[in-house]
Formats: sequence, C-alpha cells, structure tokens
Amino acid sequence: MKVVELREMSAEDLHRKVGELHEERFNLRFQQTLGQLTSPIRLRQLRRDTARVHTVLRERGASASTSKIEGDKA
Repeated sequence: MKVVELREMSAEDLHRKVGELHEERFNLRFQQTLGQLTSPIRLRQLRRDTARVHTVLRERGASASTSKIEGDKA
C-alpha cells in the first residue's frame, strides 16, 4: 500500500483500514502457529502497512494541533 493512497483517505477510512490490517495479521499469525502459513512475507507487509497508516494518522493529528496553536497566536 502506498502512502499517497493513504493520504487520500479520510480519518474514518484509515481507522477502518487499521482494524482490517490487525484482523488479517491475527489470522495469519494463527495460520503460522498451525503451520499452514503459505506466505510469511505477508506478515511483514501487514506490519509495515499498519505502521504507515498510523504514521499518516499521527501526521494529521500533529498538523491539526499545529494549526490550532498558530491560530491562537493570530
């Protein structure tokens, strides 16, 4: 998943995406435990995708708080 695609999504969509990624990662870890995992690389991809989504959410939070601070100064 590309960061550009994530930045185009709304905050609600991003939160939903995090939930989907966590659920898929849980299922893959379960498969790994049972020895049925076909693509171990997918676990790494999911972990990184989750981090990307969290980063975009934090960027938005930081920019929102920065704009509030700058607005208070004016």
